[in-house]
Amino acid sequence: MMQTPTTKPAKASRSAYEAAHAGGVFKVDSIKDIAESLGLTISDLVASSLASDVEYRLNQVIEEAARFMRHGRRTTLTTSDIEQALRVLNIEPLYGHSAYNPTTFRRALPFSSSSQQQMGSSSNPMGGTSSGSQNPLGASNSNGPGPVYFPEDEEIDFDRVLREEKIALPKGPSWTAHWLAVEGVQPLIPENPPAVPREGDGDPLAKGDILAKAGVNGAVNGAAVNGSGINGTGTNGLLPGATAAKKPIGTNAATQHQQNQQIVKQVLSRELQLYYARLTSSLLPPPSASGSTPSASSISADFAKRTAALTSLRHDAGLQALLPYLVRWVGEGVVGALKAEEGTMDAETQGRTLEVLLDVISAILDNTTLFVEPYLHQILPPILSILLHSALPTSHTTLLRTTASQTLSKLLTQHSTTYPSLSPRIMKTLLLALISGNKSVGTREGAIRGLVGVGKEAVRKGLVEGGGARVVGGLWERSRNGMHDEDMEGMEGLVDSVTDALRSLKPSSSQAAAVSSMHMMDTSSPLDPNANEADAEVYEKLTEVLGEFFARQVASASDGRAWAREVLGMELVV
Repeated sequence: MMQTPTTKPAKASRSAYEAAHAGGVFKVDSIKDIAESLGLTISDLVASSLASDVEYRLNQVIEEAARFMRHGRRTTLTTSDIEQALRVLNIEPLYGHSAYNPTTFRRALPFSSSSQQQMGSSSNPMGGTSSGSQNPLGASNSNGPGPVYFPEDEEIDFDRVLREEKIALPKGPSWTAHWLAVEGVQPLIPENPPAVPREGDGDPLAKGDILAKAGVNGAVNGAAVNGSGINGTGTNGLLPGATAAKKPIGTNAATQHQQNQQIVKQVLSRELQLYYARLTSSLLPPPSASGSTPSASSISADFAKRTAALTSLRHDAGLQALLPYLVRWVGEGVVGALKAEEGTMDAETQGRTLEVLLDVISAILDNTTLFVEPYLHQILPPILSILLHSALPTSHTTLLRTTASQTLSKLLTQHSTTYPSLSPRIMKTLLLALISGNKSVGTREGAIRGLVGVGKEAVRKGLVEGGGARVVGGLWERSRNGMHDEDMEGMEGLVDSVTDALRSLKPSSSQAAAVSSMHMMDTSSPLDPNANEADAEVYEKLTEVLGEFFARQVASASDGRAWAREVLGMELVV
């Protein structure tokens, strides 16, 4: 007879399971209370398994935190250790707990016996009555609820807060730009470190004395004018802006000299100062002390030196530090030559000086290693002064104005893209000099040649649309009718300049041939208003914008038909 195996009741198995896990730290009742707070109902077996898992996770976190504590050579576990342990275990850390400002916990007052009885007899929302053993803290009914702690909130006195000084919000992160260096020189601004003086600088007058020892004095090394001729002794130093022009009353001369020479010492090296002295003396050599006419060999030697100096200035690198001094030297030289009183400088010397200074500006613009843009406002005045001056030397008038126009054209070609407003501003200045009623003939001629240097559109707006050609034509008619005065001298040069400017509006031979073949008309013939109705209409418009004098010149040209229509901006039609 086989013995039938007996099964233990379920109550006995649960009691044995709970007895096996009775040594856990995290109580099963706490798991069940947490589940009930979330609206979940779990069995004792599931709650026991979760309690074991929670206890394992806590031990894992504490072990990792203990490693950080030992690495920090500490014996006390801190909240930062727990935070680092959670990060290592790829768990989001707990926020709001700091080791430097720990949370203060306060113990709650114990419940009274009547409250406990009321809680024990209260109805259970899940049905039935709740037992006193299932208290929120997981304590047994015999011992009552355990101690309860809660974070103590700091009491804030509003009166004290309102009396305290308001703290402004800090500025957020932002970006700003400043010049680290400008042309190799670090500006003295708070963002940059201060300049450290070098021990080997020596006497601040030492480097400036090189200029005086070189024997080259004067603003333009011979271009500055005084009562005894162009010997340049009217200034006190070679470098413009680096020497004192006059000694102020009540100022120590040595102190003034030291302050002025300090500028040279900070910018120019000894080699550059020597280069500057030899460059300027080669470009404009000082006149002989005896005042005699230089010989042919001397003139040839000076020409060779001048050519070599211009070649060096046009191609040599490393002259950026010298550029402001050269620009100012040119500016002062032009002013000195143009303001030379009669008898202090002969016309030939004045013309040669201005030609050399224009060549220097052209060489500076040709040097691709020089950064000229910061000095455009100093380069333009000398060019425009030569271009618009009323009384240039007679033998050099046309050459000087043409050279100045070409130099202006080169400057605008290089920098008008960077500064789009440069060409319109110069064109406005030239147009005012052309059409104003009180301007001299020389100024008008220079304005016209300047418009040619600016470009074809400037010529069209100045002479055609602006009425410049009509103004010059009226002056020419008055001069022919016997209204002569001192301003009417050189009218032929003025008329030639207008004709040359209008000639720049001629269409090219290829364009004229293409239009001629397209419209089956002879564009290389004069304008015939008497035989052709279309030509008569063109001639009428041409007379309206150019005046009778220049309209006749354009119409009578061999290619007057194409030229007239191009001046008016009209399409060549039959």
